[in-house]
Amino acid sequence: MALTFELDPTFDRTLRDGIAELWADVSNAGGAVGFVPPVTTEDIRPDLVKHLVAMAEGRTRLLIGRDGDGTVAATAFLTLNTHRLMTHWLWLYTVMVHPRHQGKGYGRDLMDAAARAARGIEGIEAVRLTCRGGTGVDRFYASCGYKEVGRVPDAIRVADGDDRDDIVMLLPLGH
Repeated sequence: MALTFELDPTFDRTLRDGIAELWADVSNAGGAVGFVPPVTTEDIRPDLVKHLVAMAEGRTRLLIGRDGDGTVAATAFLTLNTHRLMTHWLWLYTVMVHPRHQGKGYGRDLMDAAARAARGIEGIEAVRLTCRGGTGVDRFYASCGYKEVGRVPDAIRVADGDDRDDIVMLLPLGH
């Protein structure tokens, strides 16, 4: 069964907790979403609050994917640029699919839904994201149409002696 995607869902405690649980589960499974395992939902909350503040200010939009049980199974945050010279593209942050759903094509479905959402925002011509080198996720994003446009060697320190490249990728939307 495919995920059901929703842009700008009604935000409540259940959704907040579902995102925090997803984020912790993805992080603890080794997902490169800003944390190194082990983490708890309490570790995640401050970063989630930053997204929520940006949503309340109208700078960020939330895309969620729910599984057949209605559980939050995927997310992506679409963040608008505030710099006057860069308002024609947006950032995609915290792209996650729950580990129990990986390998089912849901990641590609999430990326397609994010691109559709971005195309629906007036004036947006491209989507930009960054990813952690050494995980292979850059190949996944490339298979979704993203092009590598920059790389900062050893910019991400996962642990002492384990530095990874910060890879910048871009998807032109080609209206």
